[in-house]
Amino acid sequence: MWRKRRMGRQRAWIVWAAWVNAACCCIGISADERRPADVDVPITGCSTRAAPKLDDQMVAFVKKHDIPGAALAIGYRGKIVYSRGFGYADRGAKEPVAPDALFRIASISKPITAVAILRLVDQGRLRLDDPVLKYLPAEWKPPAGWKRDPRWERITIRHLLQHRGGWDRTRSIDCMFYPVEIANVIGTRPPAGPEEIIRFMQGWPLDFDPGERYAYSNFGYCLLGRVIERVTGMPYDEHVRSTLLKPLGNRRMRIGRTLESGRADGEVRYYSDRPKTAVCVFAEQLGRPVAPPYGAWHLEAMDAHGGWIASAPDLVRFGCAVEAAPGNGLLSDASKRAMLARPPGRAGKDGEGRLRPAYYGFGWTIRPPKTDDRPLAWWHTGSLPGTSTLLVVRADGWSWAVLFNTRDTPGGKRPAPLIDQALHRTIDSLRDTLKPTAQEAPGAE
Repeated sequence: MWRKRRMGRQRAWIVWAAWVNAACCCIGISADERRPADVDVPITGCSTRAAPKLDDQMVAFVKKHDIPGAALAIGYRGKIVYSRGFGYADRGAKEPVAPDALFRIASISKPITAVAILRLVDQGRLRLDDPVLKYLPAEWKPPAGWKRDPRWERITIRHLLQHRGGWDRTRSIDCMFYPVEIANVIGTRPPAGPEEIIRFMQGWPLDFDPGERYAYSNFGYCLLGRVIERVTGMPYDEHVRSTLLKPLGNRRMRIGRTLESGRADGEVRYYSDRPKTAVCVFAEQLGRPVAPPYGAWHLEAMDAHGGWIASAPDLVRFGCAVEAAPGNGLLSDASKRAMLARPPGRAGKDGEGRLRPAYYGFGWTIRPPKTDDRPLAWWHTGSLPGTSTLLVVRADGWSWAVLFNTRDTPGGKRPAPLIDQALHRTIDSLRDTLKPTAQEAPGAE
């Protein structure tokens, strides 16, 4: 009965979405003209001894893949050693990307939420194996006439951190992208916020038993944001900014705003060609065609899993602080080990029982060291229409962040994952040049 009801609703939503997208395509609202590939790419930021090779690599990549703008920052042992902007923050106004320009970082928000949770564990304010229902308000009940899947009782904080909560968006839905439909079910003004989404999902059946396996879940991290609020008595973003980010010097990081009118000072514009248009989910302009980055989904409701905006140096400072030795960084030794540990069972092994070469820990994808001298590394990508991002942290002290204000390329691949391995190779080849000199003690810039 549950499955039939869910699939019936899902089919109806898919038909509705397909009709709307077709209608928008017929309207023919186009994005700004793409920048010709042969136009010079402006570069901003201070030059370093290693700048020419990195600059050439980034300029060539931006030109080849017809990308409006990008930023790259690299850190070593807590010191930012390279930070440059490339291309345009605003193509129409010919505004170059500043080295500290703010970008939507999308799912790089998840490591931030995971570290905030682990710091609360270090403080003894919650436990990894606590049930998540312990931290949800009792009044956040399923919609009238719906029943909670009894397996909710078994979902823990640990499960959510490792994407083992029981939701599989490839088998059902990613509820974070149905803000109008969920608001209609709950009976509130769209777009739905976290409370409405959680109430809705408590009436939606799980796709697998909690802990059974891994399946990437934005909703799981939405729940973790609410856990932080319940434990601290503060709004999620306020707690994270005041206790985690500002002490690192990251005073400009914040939850982004969906609509273009909410663009922050120093924030880039976002460009999306696929699709060129979508429909607005905000009540004031509900159903009207919009550029996908500006109204097709509810960024504010994605706070804990995809809502932050940050600069590349902001993310490198965060990454370096996570990598730092216990006592000098953000986490205790126990929490850092737990963050990097391989999850049990099918989450850490493939279908034949072999260890996966990479797995999802607490908020990061983890690659253990191998015999080819590759260091332990952990990272996260981020992707939304208009955004492609990557943050890499390595146990040898190197961290970097690369941010793009589009996720479209002529080949259909997302820019951040596309440049990942090339940046590993280039940074490895420049390690001696990039490292601070004897006169520059690693630490805060």
